[in-house]
Amino acid sequence: MDVRYPIGRFEFDGEITFGEIDGWIKEMEELASLLRDAVKDLNDEQLDIPYRSGGWTIRQVVHHLADSHMNAYIRFKWALTEDNPVIKPYEEGQWAELSDSNLSVDTSLSLLEALHIRLVNLLRSLSPEDLKRTFIHPESGQVSVGRNIGIYAWHGRHHVAHITNLRKKMNW
Repeated sequence: MDVRYPIGRFEFDGEITFGEIDGWIKEMEELASLLRDAVKDLNDEQLDIPYRSGGWTIRQVVHHLADSHMNAYIRFKWALTEDNPVIKPYEEGQWAELSDSNLSVDTSLSLLEALHIRLVNLLRSLSPEDLKRTFIHPESGQVSVGRNIGIYAWHGRHHVAHITNLRKKMNW
């Protein structure tokens, strides 16, 4: 197993159906709870251990999920209210080094819980036409709203697996 991609990379080449969308939204709805369970009872020393050599600490992963999903929320709203907008990427590695990434993980867990209430509500309201709307990512190209739902459902599972795999490896 590649520790960088414990569940593999996001891959979906088929037609995106409402069944797929519904499953992805349910995964997003469960993310904050799964993440909270993944870090439950870890002390500060454990939270500050990287999930892999050269990788982020568990604490940074938790804060990264909040950062990333805040950006995703804004990207969804742009795509739903503007015609094929060009979104601004961010330097996630540099964000992970900023001082707020040293805060208690509870800060980002609470943020993610609240954010996902809004995000899931928004995503459940989308029509078939909304799912086809797009934005332009300067590095990834054109991305549909439907595909982006899948990407962020995968993204949450991907990082929870980083934490749970380290816990298993360390027997925590």
